[in-house]
Amino acid sequence: MAKLTAAEVDEALTGVPEWHESGDTIQRTFQLKDFVQAIEFVNRIAAVSEAANHHPDLLIRYSRVTLTLATHDAGGITEKDFDLAKKADALHTAMVPPGAVKKKANTTPTIPPQTSATSGKPPVKTPKPK
Repeated sequence: MAKLTAAEVDEALTGVPEWHESGDTIQRTFQLKDFVQAIEFVNRIAAVSEAANHHPDLLIRYSRVTLTLATHDAGGITEKDFDLAKKADALHTAMVPPGAVKKKANTTPTIPPQTSATSGKPPVKTPKPK
């Protein structure tokens, strides 16, 4: 599957308005009722992801689940990522109807991409001042 151009990514993001671009990935944080529901959501995402042979990076923070999608074989964002994003949105809506959970301020940090798009190496970490 071919990597999408910047214009194609921008266009595709209009179809998944809760998602945003983060480096060479797309990302969204989902708010669930509690930890148990968050784990149930992750299990459902796992089943859908496995069926599609497309596996997201997952971050679980109590009742919030952040999905980060990229097609590693293509080196960035593809239609496959947007297909899974739409499925995740539908799963979330089925579990948590709009307005059922009050949205909290998004304090989940953006997860940095796992590798640099240009070098394929992990991002360089800046040491903390002492």
